Amino acid sequence: MSTNRQVFDEIAESWYRFRHWSRFTSELQELANRWETGKLLNIGCAHGADFLPFKDNFELYGADFSFQMLGLARKYAAKFKFEAELVLADATYLPYSDDTFDCAIAVAVYHNIRGGKQRRMTISELKRVLKPGGEAFITVWNKWQPKFWLTGKQIEVPWKSKAVPYYRYYYLFSYPELSSLIKQAGFEIISLFPERSYKLPIKLFSRNICALVKK
Repeated sequence: MSTNRQVFDEIAESWYRFRHWSRFTSELQELANRWETGKLLNIGCAHGADFLPFKDNFELYGADFSFQMLGLARKYAAKFKFEAELVLADATYLPYSDDTFDCAIAVAVYHNIRGGKQRRMTISELKRVLKPGGEAFITVWNKWQPKFWLTGKQIEVPWKSKAVPYYRYYYLFSYPELSSLIKQAGFEIISLFPERSYKLPIKLFSRNICALVKK
Protein backbone atom coordinates (compact mmCIF):
# COMPACT_ATOMS: atom_id res chain seq x y z
CA MET A 1 0.00 0.00 0.00
CA SER A 2 1.40 3.38 -1.02
CA THR A 3 1.62 6.16 1.52
CA ASN A 4 -0.08 9.49 0.86
CA ARG A 5 3.37 11.01 0.44
CA GLN A 6 4.15 8.58 -2.38
CA VAL A 7 0.74 9.10 -3.97
CA PHE A 8 1.02 12.89 -4.01
CA ASP A 9 4.49 12.66 -5.52
CA GLU A 10 3.04 10.50 -8.30
CA ILE A 11 0.03 12.70 -9.04
CA ALA A 12 1.74 16.09 -8.58
CA GLU A 13 1.85 17.03 -12.27
CA SER A 14 -1.81 16.24 -12.93
CA TRP A 15 -2.79 17.90 -9.64
CA TYR A 16 -1.00 21.06 -10.78
CA ARG A 17 -3.05 21.13 -13.98
CA PHE A 18 -6.49 20.23 -12.57
CA ARG A 19 -6.23 22.05 -9.22
CA HIS A 20 -4.49 25.10 -10.62
CA TRP A 21 -6.74 27.48 -8.69
CA SER A 22 -7.74 27.24 -5.03
CA ARG A 23 -11.27 26.12 -4.27
CA PHE A 24 -11.21 28.49 -1.31
CA THR A 25 -10.26 31.72 -3.06
CA SER A 26 -13.13 33.73 -1.56
CA GLU A 27 -12.47 32.47 1.97
CA LEU A 28 -8.74 33.13 1.66
CA GLN A 29 -9.28 36.60 0.26
CA GLU A 30 -11.48 37.43 3.25
CA LEU A 31 -8.68 36.26 5.52
CA ALA A 32 -6.09 38.31 3.65
CA ASN A 33 -8.30 41.34 4.24
CA ARG A 34 -8.82 40.42 7.90
CA TRP A 35 -5.16 39.73 8.68
CA GLU A 36 -3.77 42.52 6.45
CA THR A 37 -0.08 41.55 6.75
CA GLY A 38 2.42 39.39 8.66
CA LYS A 39 4.27 36.09 8.48
CA LEU A 40 1.95 33.46 7.04
CA LEU A 41 2.50 29.70 7.08
CA ASN A 42 0.76 27.50 4.51
CA ILE A 43 0.75 23.95 5.90
CA GLY A 44 0.40 21.31 3.19
CA CYS A 45 0.92 24.01 0.59
CA ALA A 46 1.01 21.55 -2.37
CA HIS A 47 1.64 23.51 -5.60
CA GLY A 48 0.98 26.86 -3.92
CA ALA A 49 -2.42 28.00 -5.20
CA ASP A 50 -3.59 29.01 -1.73
CA PHE A 51 -0.80 31.59 -1.50
CA LEU A 52 -2.31 33.86 -4.16
CA PRO A 53 -4.62 36.02 -2.00
CA PHE A 54 -1.70 36.72 0.36
CA LYS A 55 1.09 37.30 -2.14
CA ASP A 56 1.22 41.11 -2.05
CA ASN A 57 1.16 41.90 1.66
CA PHE A 58 2.48 38.87 3.53
CA GLU A 59 5.79 37.13 4.19
CA LEU A 60 5.06 33.66 2.84
CA TYR A 61 6.22 30.26 4.11
CA GLY A 62 5.07 26.85 2.94
CA ALA A 63 5.55 23.28 4.15
CA ASP A 64 4.60 20.10 2.31
CA PHE A 65 5.60 16.44 2.56
CA SER A 66 5.73 15.95 -1.22
CA PHE A 67 9.02 16.80 -2.91
CA GLN A 68 7.32 16.89 -6.31
CA MET A 69 4.60 19.26 -5.09
CA LEU A 70 7.21 21.65 -3.71
CA GLY A 71 8.93 21.74 -7.08
CA LEU A 72 5.64 22.75 -8.67
CA ALA A 73 5.06 25.33 -5.91
CA ARG A 74 8.30 27.01 -6.98
CA LYS A 75 7.05 26.96 -10.58
CA TYR A 76 3.71 28.42 -9.48
CA ALA A 77 5.38 31.18 -7.46
CA ALA A 78 7.51 32.15 -10.45
CA LYS A 79 4.45 32.17 -12.72
CA PHE A 80 2.49 34.50 -10.42
CA LYS A 81 5.51 36.55 -9.36
CA PHE A 82 5.67 35.97 -5.62
CA GLU A 83 8.24 34.55 -3.24
CA ALA A 84 7.67 31.88 -0.62
CA GLU A 85 10.16 30.07 1.59
CA LEU A 86 9.32 26.40 1.08
CA VAL A 87 10.40 23.37 3.13
CA LEU A 88 9.91 19.63 2.85
CA ALA A 89 8.14 18.72 6.09
CA ASP A 90 5.33 16.66 7.56
CA ALA A 91 2.44 18.44 9.31
CA THR A 92 3.07 16.37 12.45
CA TYR A 93 6.47 18.03 12.90
CA LEU A 94 6.96 21.56 11.58
CA PRO A 95 10.60 22.73 11.43
CA TYR A 96 9.93 26.14 12.95
CA SER A 97 10.49 27.68 16.37
CA ASP A 98 7.66 28.32 18.80
CA ASP A 99 5.61 31.48 18.26
CA THR A 100 6.96 32.15 14.74
CA PHE A 101 3.91 32.99 12.61
CA ASP A 102 1.24 35.67 12.78
CA CYS A 103 -1.24 33.52 10.88
CA ALA A 104 -1.52 30.15 9.15
CA ILE A 105 -3.66 28.17 6.74
CA ALA A 106 -4.09 24.41 6.47
CA VAL A 107 -6.37 23.82 3.50
CA ALA A 108 -7.47 20.21 2.88
CA VAL A 109 -4.56 18.81 4.88
CA TYR A 110 -5.62 17.26 8.18
CA HIS A 111 -8.13 14.87 6.60
CA ASN A 112 -5.16 13.18 4.88
CA ILE A 113 -3.47 12.35 8.21
CA ARG A 114 -3.74 8.70 9.21
CA GLY A 115 -4.21 7.97 12.93
CA GLY A 116 -5.88 9.83 15.78
CA LYS A 117 -2.61 10.52 17.60
CA GLN A 118 -1.07 11.94 14.44
CA ARG A 119 -4.07 14.20 13.81
CA ARG A 120 -3.81 15.55 17.35
CA MET A 121 -0.10 16.17 16.78
CA THR A 122 -0.78 18.24 13.66
CA ILE A 123 -3.15 20.58 15.49
CA SER A 124 -0.72 20.89 18.41
CA GLU A 125 2.10 21.74 15.99
CA LEU A 126 -0.04 24.39 14.36
CA LYS A 127 -0.68 25.97 17.75
CA ARG A 128 2.99 25.76 18.73
CA VAL A 129 4.29 27.71 15.74
CA LEU A 130 1.64 30.44 15.92
CA LYS A 131 2.32 33.58 17.92
CA PRO A 132 0.03 34.25 20.90
CA GLY A 133 -3.16 35.74 19.49
CA GLY A 134 -2.36 34.36 16.03
CA GLU A 135 -5.18 32.98 13.91
CA ALA A 136 -5.38 29.97 11.59
CA PHE A 137 -7.78 28.73 8.93
CA ILE A 138 -8.44 24.99 8.62
CA THR A 139 -10.54 22.99 6.15
CA VAL A 140 -11.37 19.26 6.15
CA TRP A 141 -13.83 17.03 4.33
CA ASN A 142 -17.17 16.48 6.04
CA LYS A 143 -18.35 12.90 6.72
CA TRP A 144 -21.98 13.99 6.41
CA GLN A 145 -21.88 15.32 2.87
CA PRO A 146 -24.35 13.11 0.98
CA LYS A 147 -21.83 11.11 -1.08
CA PHE A 148 -20.25 9.72 2.10
CA TRP A 149 -23.40 8.78 3.99
CA LEU A 150 -22.86 5.07 3.30
CA THR A 151 -19.09 4.96 3.81
CA GLY A 152 -16.94 4.61 6.88
CA LYS A 153 -14.95 7.49 8.35
CA GLN A 154 -11.74 6.28 6.68
CA ILE A 155 -11.78 6.01 2.89
CA GLU A 156 -9.46 5.68 -0.09
CA VAL A 157 -10.16 8.22 -2.84
CA PRO A 158 -8.79 7.59 -6.37
CA TRP A 159 -6.99 10.15 -8.53
CA LYS A 160 -6.09 9.14 -12.08
CA SER A 161 -2.78 10.19 -13.56
CA LYS A 162 -1.92 8.92 -17.05
CA ALA A 163 -4.88 6.52 -16.74
CA VAL A 164 -3.42 4.96 -13.58
CA PRO A 165 -5.56 5.27 -10.41
CA TYR A 166 -3.71 6.34 -7.25
CA TYR A 167 -5.53 6.06 -3.94
CA ARG A 168 -5.32 8.83 -1.31
CA TYR A 169 -6.20 8.20 2.33
CA TYR A 170 -8.92 10.43 3.82
CA TYR A 171 -10.29 10.65 7.32
CA LEU A 172 -13.78 12.18 7.29
CA PHE A 173 -14.62 14.61 10.09
CA SER A 174 -17.89 15.80 11.58
CA TYR A 175 -18.44 19.33 12.86
CA PRO A 176 -18.42 18.21 16.53
CA GLU A 177 -15.31 16.08 16.05
CA LEU A 178 -13.28 18.86 14.45
CA SER A 179 -14.47 21.28 17.13
CA SER A 180 -13.37 18.88 19.87
CA LEU A 181 -9.94 18.30 18.28
CA ILE A 182 -9.33 22.04 18.00
CA LYS A 183 -10.42 22.76 21.56
CA GLN A 184 -8.29 19.90 22.96
CA ALA A 185 -5.24 21.60 21.43
CA GLY A 186 -6.09 24.76 23.34
CA PHE A 187 -7.40 26.88 20.49
CA GLU A 188 -10.32 29.28 20.70
CA ILE A 189 -12.80 28.68 17.88
CA ILE A 190 -13.81 31.97 16.26
CA SER A 191 -16.12 30.32 13.75
CA LEU A 192 -16.93 26.88 12.33
CA PHE A 193 -18.70 27.06 8.97
CA PRO A 194 -19.26 25.45 5.54
CA GLU A 195 -17.43 26.55 2.40
CA ARG A 196 -18.81 29.77 0.89
CA SER A 197 -20.07 27.94 -2.23
CA TYR A 198 -22.42 25.80 -0.08
CA LYS A 199 -25.91 27.34 -0.29
CA LEU A 200 -28.19 25.06 1.76
CA PRO A 201 -29.40 26.39 5.14
CA ILE A 202 -28.25 23.34 7.13
CA LYS A 203 -24.46 23.35 7.43
CA LEU A 204 -24.39 19.68 8.52
CA PHE A 205 -24.28 18.45 4.91
CA SER A 206 -21.61 20.76 3.48
CA ARG A 207 -18.74 19.23 1.53
CA ASN A 208 -16.12 20.98 3.67
CA ILE A 209 -15.87 22.06 7.27
CA CYS A 210 -13.99 25.32 7.70
CA ALA A 211 -12.63 26.62 10.99
CA LEU A 212 -11.15 29.96 11.95
CA VAL A 213 -9.26 29.56 15.21
CA LYS A 214 -7.16 31.69 17.55
CA LYS A 215 -4.23 30.82 19.80
